[in-house]
Amino acid sequence: MLVRYETPADIEAIQNVTSAAFKPMPYSEGTEAEIIRKLRLSGDLAISLVAEEDGEILGHVAFSPVTINGVHVGWFGLGPISVTPERQRQGIGRALMAKGLALLKAMGASGCALIGNPEVYSGAGFSSDGQLTYHDLNTRFVQRIVFRGAAPSGTLRFAPAFED
Repeated sequence: MLVRYETPADIEAIQNVTSAAFKPMPYSEGTEAEIIRKLRLSGDLAISLVAEEDGEILGHVAFSPVTINGVHVGWFGLGPISVTPERQRQGIGRALMAKGLALLKAMGASGCALIGNPEVYSGAGFSSDGQLTYHDLNTRFVQRIVFRGAAPSGTLRFAPAFED
């Protein structure tokens, strides 16, 4: 399996993988593929990686700038991340996440935040100390990994594509 940057030829496959991956999820409103499209159009898609095997796109992860207390201080958000349903739980998502986090760190990012299940993301180094908030969501789901500097505190906001 190859994890690489997306190309224009991957856009339709990314949309299909994302839609298929989130369709059965009870927490999804089905907007994830549209969020990626909006991130791309707005220039907020900082890193977009695909997992490819034998010419087939099996997964995708997006990273975009986030603000904390209204300021972008080198922090990025992870998501959406998706893997085709028949290939989930085989390490594809982990590989996408690891490559993206390494790229963020190499470009000097302060850290990365996400909204997600702590049991899923703690293995990648994400955690919550309750100091980062997102709307009225329980702070245990608002997680971050610090690359440099102090752990952030305050209100997390994702790129506008997430808020529309």
